[in-house]
Amino acid sequence: MTVALVTGVTGQDGSYLAERLVAEGCEVHGLVTRGDGRPASLPAEVTLHEGDLRDRDGLAALVRAVGPSEVYNLGGVSSVAQSWEQPVLTGEVSGLGAVALFEASWAAQERTGSPVRVVQASSAEIFGSPVRSPQDESTPVRPVSPYGAAKAYAHQMAAVFRSRGLGVSSCVLYNHESPRRPTTFVTRKITAQVARIAHDGGGTLALGNLAARRDWGWAPEYVDAMVRAARHDVADDFVVATGRTHSVEEFVAAAFAAAGVDDWRDRVEIDPRFVRPVDPALQVGDPARAERVLGWRPTVAFEEIVARMVRHDLELLAV
Repeated sequence: MTVALVTGVTGQDGSYLAERLVAEGCEVHGLVTRGDGRPASLPAEVTLHEGDLRDRDGLAALVRAVGPSEVYNLGGVSSVAQSWEQPVLTGEVSGLGAVALFEASWAAQERTGSPVRVVQASSAEIFGSPVRSPQDESTPVRPVSPYGAAKAYAHQMAAVFRSRGLGVSSCVLYNHESPRRPTTFVTRKITAQVARIAHDGGGTLALGNLAARRDWGWAPEYVDAMVRAARHDVADDFVVATGRTHSVEEFVAAAFAAAGVDDWRDRVEIDPRFVRPVDPALQVGDPARAERVLGWRPTVAFEEIVARMVRHDLELLAV
């Protein structure tokens, strides 16, 4: 039986991953911070362990106790905005915490002689202001935010541990959404407020830079890419993206269309508080390697992703 350890198991990607692994018959363990509740979306079969990615000894003990054959590091500071508010914490959790998990996995592999496959959830933010578009696995790493810098360190250390004999793949995930995305993220903030406006017949949506463009995909498909990476014979770096971009304004328009609101422009206001200190240049990924090596392809269209999120938020209001 496959034994999997998932950090960040209560988040969007973690819950989809846990569902997938449990359905396959895997024994799944999840790392959670103290006080975290169990979300309704998390299968009851998942065994939760309280811990902290900053606790190197605790991580090592957890890996020894669980004995995983697959490790998925999805934990860490969850957003660029939060990283600007807490840059030191971001480095400790998303950077050093990942390396501590690599070290614990490598030590377990050395001790038992059994391979441990590791997936690091990297981010397009490692490219910051990319020198070219679209970005692929050879694009230079040059982050422009604390979040990107921490992810960049973990991404590069994944390659270091790979050269040391640990089967660790780094999946460079571009923006990926679902109804499970917290409302602290701009995409879910948009769909939740648009649903509220459609439900109540009034109200406004406050946003920052409407011109910012992102490569948005469907979260469960990105989880599938990570599982494929974990189980591929050769560990490597993989860009996981759609290869297409849409602006925040296009996201807003699609959300209002899904909610049945035609005249929406007067319902959107620009609030300087939501403008990032530094907004990265155009981020669009080239998923050719993931397609060629892993057999992975995104299939859910942008408009359908937005519509699914809006329908979910409308259903919540109808309860």
